[in-house]
Amino acid sequence: MSVQDDQRENQMIDRFNLHVPEDRKRADIDAYLTLGDQTVAFELKSATSRGVSTVRDLGPNHFAKWKNMHWIFGVYDRTGTRLLHSFYASPDDMVEWISGKEEYIRPDVELAEHAMRGVSAESVTSLLGYSDFYTRAEARWIMKNQWSVARYMEATDLTRDGEAGYSLDRMVEIMQERCYYVMSRGATLNNPHIPLSYIEKLAKITVEPAANLRRLVGNYLQSTSITDEATA
Repeated sequence: MSVQDDQRENQMIDRFNLHVPEDRKRADIDAYLTLGDQTVAFELKSATSRGVSTVRDLGPNHFAKWKNMHWIFGVYDRTGTRLLHSFYASPDDMVEWISGKEEYIRPDVELAEHAMRGVSAESVTSLLGYSDFYTRAEARWIMKNQWSVARYMEATDLTRDGEAGYSLDRMVEIMQERCYYVMSRGATLNNPHIPLSYIEKLAKITVEPAANLRRLVGNYLQSTSITDEATA
């Protein structure tokens, strides 16, 4: 995230009286709104004349993350420093755009899944040779830095002479996961923009931003609650 994007995000957090956990990381949710006993997750984006940029390598993980996300789109002046007005989008408002991108890459995701299922014990032994005990170094050679130290330890299913390791079956699973990761990296879109024409159809907020945002979110939560009760 650029310095300017970071400044805009902080401006929106202050303007709408949102909160951010102190230990937030870059890949985490941008901000939260607390409304009664509910905590609502928000994605914060700033708009330009080209629309709204999203993320590099947009793929299945982002679709899963955004499924229940609420959005604020801030529209700035030409200098990019003064927030003029904003648009609010509920999860339902974003379904059309998100599902369109998801459908676009679906063939590539399916291809990655088919390739993953093709990985077998023979795939492991052709690369590492046959063994009834594979070491963490061998697993790391396959997965590289995709996993944390804790995740490598969690995946172990054998112990020999005090050393944790992996069975052939577990190594197959590890190689399958790596295969899916490698293949699915190609099943992404590079920073697709959300067009202004899409954003401008959303609920516009110009005055009393914090209060109006809470009203809009409250209305959405109430409507979904009524729908859930009707279909229960």
